[in-house]
Amino acid sequence: MSNLPANLRYAKSHEWVLDHQDGTVSVGITDHAQEALGDVVFVELPEVGQTLTQGKEFGVIESVKAASDLYSPVNGEVIEVNEALEDSPETVNDAPYEGGWIMKVRLTDNNLDGLLDANAYQATINADD
Repeated sequence: MSNLPANLRYAKSHEWVLDHQDGTVSVGITDHAQEALGDVVFVELPEVGQTLTQGKEFGVIESVKAASDLYSPVNGEVIEVNEALEDSPETVNDAPYEGGWIMKVRLTDNNLDGLLDANAYQATINADD
């Protein structure tokens, strides 16, 4: 069973969102997603200033097994990217909810309603298995 912190919200596309309560969020991929990918070898980071649309692709994550598109769980503007992932993409495997975050976003609509809580995301994972 994957590690699913209760303080995060989740997208069905396996991204997590941490709400900072100030109109910004951090985004990364879930523990379940990194387990399925295997050893991550590259993360294509978005550009700071890039406008994101919920459900649309913002980057790619590559592992020894496959490459997968990353989808934005929110609408907003990228205000910071985790540049440490350029040299150490394996951090996504080691600490998907801490050092393995991918980007920080300033929300344009503050709407996290379409995202799942930990229990609902776990149900989605179970249904996919």
